[in-house]
Amino acid sequence: MPVSERQLAEFADKRAWQIPFDTSPRHLAGPGDARHVTHGLAAVGWTRTSDPLSAEIVLRSPDGRHSLQLDPQSATSAWWRLRAEPTDTEPDWYAEFGELVPAEILASVTDALLCPPRAEPPGPWQALSSAAWKLDQQNSAHSPDGMCHIELRPLGDRDTPSWHIETREHGHGHPVGPRIWHAWFDHHTPSHLVSAFVTTLTDTAPLQRGMFERTAHYSAVKELSPLSPQQVVDAHTARLDALRIQARAARRRQRPATTQPLGPPPKAAAPPVRR
Repeated sequence: MPVSERQLAEFADKRAWQIPFDTSPRHLAGPGDARHVTHGLAAVGWTRTSDPLSAEIVLRSPDGRHSLQLDPQSATSAWWRLRAEPTDTEPDWYAEFGELVPAEILASVTDALLCPPRAEPPGPWQALSSAAWKLDQQNSAHSPDGMCHIELRPLGDRDTPSWHIETREHGHGHPVGPRIWHAWFDHHTPSHLVSAFVTTLTDTAPLQRGMFERTAHYSAVKELSPLSPQQVVDAHTARLDALRIQARAARRRQRPATTQPLGPPPKAAAPPVRR
């Protein structure tokens, strides 16, 4: 079992004394527990390739193509970095996330990477509209409280735009105030991963945080949750079990596509364009 009984017990021990509070809006809920992300990846076979005694954690997928880095000592504001190496048919891509991005929202991206949907999900703009975020005319939107901003904009000289998400303090005499956290997806990031992030970010359901757990902003609203600590632990364990089943099913669906057909070999694909 990739996530050991000891690791699950440590997660449960921490939650046992934390009274859960429903915390909203999500973009101000704070980072939560990073194990919401790392346990999910480990449950389907990702392994740690970094020094076990280092504060930095690097997890790599079984096929070696994808990696997730958590570096709390990063010299930049990006604590999380998600990467994909190029293949003969797919380009490399990169996404990064700041310290205070809620773990549950980041986990929606890694979950979608592990278990791709059978059909293309609704796009980010549809999710934003359904959540009553204000859509601007120039490929941008912001949350009802005006603190979280999403923009699809070009990077440098590239014609293909990339997704930029930022949560900021309200400005005092300026359009925006200091940044609280950010997320960025480069222009090659699969669209269903961006959709997963935006859909989970804009969900109005609260996130559970412990009574004294850090939030991203003092204006986050915390109310006593109807869930008990044990129910929070049970939900975590059930999610890991569901991920294993879904990832196994996704791998079975992908196998026929990787089987070589009979007959002459296909023409070689052009090498991917590197950034």
